[in-house]
Amino acid sequence: MKQDYCYKHPRPSVTTDCVIFGYDQLQLKVLLIERGIEPYKGKWALPGGFVREDETTEQAAARELSEETGLKNIFFEQLYTFSNVDRDPRGRVITVTYFALVNIENFKPVAGDDAKNARWFPVKEIPKLAFDHEMIFRKALYRLKSKIKWQPVGVELLQDKFTLGELQSVYEAILEIKLDKRNFRKKILKTEVLIQLDEKQKNVAHKAAYLYKFDKKKYEQLENDGFYFEI
Repeated sequence: MKQDYCYKHPRPSVTTDCVIFGYDQLQLKVLLIERGIEPYKGKWALPGGFVREDETTEQAAARELSEETGLKNIFFEQLYTFSNVDRDPRGRVITVTYFALVNIENFKPVAGDDAKNARWFPVKEIPKLAFDHEMIFRKALYRLKSKIKWQPVGVELLQDKFTLGELQSVYEAILEIKLDKRNFRKKILKTEVLIQLDEKQKNVAHKAAYLYKFDKKKYEQLENDGFYFEI
């Protein structure tokens, strides 16, 4: 006989929020939506929303991102759980946050659902955000700055084929430092996770550089063997 239980414990609502980083060959950007409903109607925020009873937080994050920005098929990594008791004026709401890196050229946001607008903002020029989303954004940016030093996540912001100069520009944009060109190339090539192609840049004013691809299988094999990636 099935036993039905009714817990007396409080039942806070659960949401998901997504920090999506992109790169446009000049600067690091983050995807924000303009809220079309209260609270904070007209304010900019991270894409996200409430978790339904029949879905996981990962599924909710993917659904909300698709509904509010049109972005689909993105690989997420869980960031952190934010549970300050006063973080949402509607009541007790706990949010599970995720972050992802995408190539801006491959993902054009289109606002939908309760989002009035969706735009990429340079990380240094974000407007005041709704709820505690600036705290979430700062946490994600800190994670990205730490992560790129020991995992080759910078390639996820580029096209499948890229130059070493473009890859260095990504690292400089994220870390906000100027890297020595010779030293960077020596370190990145020493990892042996890049494949040099028999192709060069096209339609450039300067001397065309060779293109490279990230060898994901080689990196996963090295990682399993205890390889430590460091730039």
